[in-house]
Amino acid sequence: MGLITGLLTLPLAPVRGTMWVLEQVTETAEREYYDPAPVQDALVKLEQDLIAGKISEDEFDQQEDELLDRLEILQAHLARLDARQ
Repeated sequence: MGLITGLLTLPLAPVRGTMWVLEQVTETAEREYYDPAPVQDALVKLEQDLIAGKISEDEFDQQEDELLDRLEILQAHLARLDARQ
């Protein structure tokens, strides 16, 4: 950026800074929302419930399928986020 361009666009610096901060906050929020760890923890608990006899095999299969589908979506989204960087 040349000196003249830098001087002419100087009033836009706060806007650019604000946009950068908003992008960082959005990215962090997306990473937390799409974190696969809670789904993995739910899968572990689900298996423990099955072993303990708290749920039936059918309930386990249904809930496991839902959690695995959710995990697949989360991992695909995280892969897209990583590709953007």
